[in-house]
Amino acid sequence: MKIHLSTLLLCTALPVAFAAERCETKSGANVPLVVELYTSEGCNSCPPADRWLSGLKGRSDVVALAFHVDYWDRLGWVDRFADAAYTRRQVEQQRLSGGGFVYTPQVLVDGRDWRRWPTLPAVSRASVVELQLARHGDRVRAQVAPLPGAPAQLSGYWVATEDGHVSQVKAGENAGVSLRHDAVVRSYQPVSAFSGARELSFASPTVGEGQRPRRVTLVVTDARGVPLQAVALSCGG
Repeated sequence: MKIHLSTLLLCTALPVAFAAERCETKSGANVPLVVELYTSEGCNSCPPADRWLSGLKGRSDVVALAFHVDYWDRLGWVDRFADAAYTRRQVEQQRLSGGGFVYTPQVLVDGRDWRRWPTLPAVSRASVVELQLARHGDRVRAQVAPLPGAPAQLSGYWVATEDGHVSQVKAGENAGVSLRHDAVVRSYQPVSAFSGARELSFASPTVGEGQRPRRVTLVVTDARGVPLQAVALSCGG
């Protein structure tokens, strides 16, 4: 049987092409700080916090997330990034942490109210959960494996975030101001409580508004909402 050289080259190139399309990551030995900012374009004290959060971009020891809440929308400017689900999360985190009230800008570090930003706590915790994320088309799948020391019950949440958004605010407290946002949460999905090793999945395209790459993050927590591990996966752009 004759085999043409062009056929042989095509066959040997296929594994390389498939390997290049793989997009996956896994957690490290330590737990990054999970920094959640609750913010709004309608709040004139929020832009400094937005800028500070943008400055955390690229740090391997920090997972930064900007949740835009919707309770400012009725006061003159509708924040296009706001969602009632993010407001509910802020209220739920306040209940879990025992805080007295919610406010903006509010920073939570590892699920607890943190009013000492722009500084962050110097905390390095060994992981008790191992995470592996892999993209399959428009769905990201995760393998969650508890390690020695992990609690019996786990929970968590998925988010998809985008960087590099700019808004020209035309009304409300920030009227006339140009606001830049990074780590903007565009999709959020809580994970119900579970125990033991588990496969989880989350639907999200690789790119979002304006062809911005979408970064998908899974945060696994204990029953009190304290992060045990977090890992981000970015495959677009």
